[in-house]
Amino acid sequence: MAELSVRHQDLAGRGVLITGGGSGIGAALVEGFAAQGAKVAFLDIAEAPSRELAERVNEKSPHPVLYLKTDLRNVAETQAAVSEAAEKLGSLSVLVNNAGWDDRHELEAVTEKYWDESQAINLKQIFFVSQAAVPHLRKAGGGAIVNFSSIAYLLNMGGLPAYATAKAGIIGLTKSLAGKLGPENIRVNAILPGMIVTERQKKLWLNEDSIAAMVARQALKRVLVAEDLVGPCLFLASNASAAMTAQTVVIDGGAL
Repeated sequence: MAELSVRHQDLAGRGVLITGGGSGIGAALVEGFAAQGAKVAFLDIAEAPSRELAERVNEKSPHPVLYLKTDLRNVAETQAAVSEAAEKLGSLSVLVNNAGWDDRHELEAVTEKYWDESQAINLKQIFFVSQAAVPHLRKAGGGAIVNFSSIAYLLNMGGLPAYATAKAGIIGLTKSLAGKLGPENIRVNAILPGMIVTERQKKLWLNEDSIAAMVARQALKRVLVAEDLVGPCLFLASNASAAMTAQTVVIDGGAL
């Protein structure tokens, strides 16, 4: 990715943990924070692309990037991974809850097992990752949590009810955590991406027609990519947004 011209000096040397950092948006975030001089760790269940990413970033990062294979559906495993990341980074003051599963599903096809799986990946783990990270943010004297939601729940999209429910829930969780943690100088905000075109999206869901239709709806007439989310996330993690918490930032090219 192209290096951003904006430098957030306060991020240099800070411990940053990113979930779902092995590919797509998460990989762009790992590279973005590393380029700012942060000490970065990321969690992901997909081992091969994650190790490849860590090796590539480490060739130019001032600090080694730490990858920890983690199944975020497993609370005990997740808690252990967060503790290990904080210990190996030396401190933790930024958490980016990026991991998610944007699977399409029809109303009639959703089973109880599928519903629970979707909530476990898209919502439940965000709470338990945050819960595990908060003691380390407190120890650091404060910090920032950035949660990734989606505009999907605002678009009346009928093909992903479980996913849309989870993404709406992330906003409620964001505001609750912000209210709880604000007195301890821990800020909590959320980013709502629009249609971000990644390799996974093109492989599974998107084609030229669907991409063109969304671009036509957007005020900005270009395809949005993972790197478009790096700047906003760095802003919310840094002191540039020091008075900002309990807020949602929509990055959708003006589609809404």
